[in-house]
Amino acid sequence: MEKPVFVLCGPAGSGKTTVQHYLMDHFHLAKVVTHTTRPPRAGEVNGRDYYFENPASFARLHLLEKVEYDHHAYGSSREGLDRALAGHPGAVIVLDTAGAVTYCNQLNTQVVVLYLTVASPAQLKERLEQRGDNPAAIASRLASAEFQRDLRLPAALAGRATVIENDDWKQTTATLDQLVAAALMTRKEETDDQQR
Repeated sequence: MEKPVFVLCGPAGSGKTTVQHYLMDHFHLAKVVTHTTRPPRAGEVNGRDYYFENPASFARLHLLEKVEYDHHAYGSSREGLDRALAGHPGAVIVLDTAGAVTYCNQLNTQVVVLYLTVASPAQLKERLEQRGDNPAAIASRLASAEFQRDLRLPAALAGRATVIENDDWKQTTATLDQLVAAALMTRKEETDDQQR
């Protein structure tokens, strides 16, 4: 049986990156490193932060999903996913809800979608401010079509995604521990059954 791929989605400020680090630290999941054609920023490392590509190398990838921001291509590939899964019990990736739908369509039952949200949308703005984001960037992000779209679980993920209200970190980690352990155990049991 294929190893699980945990897809984290939800609006900006819902805690996706924090949850990703928690899953990597506590369950030894690998981060799926994505690709981009934008140049590296100071301190970014190829293969850790992104796989930095040129347009030709990007076009050769077996992409699972891709988007374009600010004239640069971004995407996740079958190659990047295979690298992440090698030597790990599973992998984790942060995507927008559109990317999560694409992953479900491409990878089917291998994908475990966790949709993060908070009780009050006002908390999202507070979290972005606490994170130190530029006020103009926060205003722009909150007004964007992508942010508005990700505020709600899309119909295509209804019944497929587990919704986690990330207001209380202790409760969130308890929920994550239960969900992730169950998903990893199910895959292990299916693999054991196939080997008998």
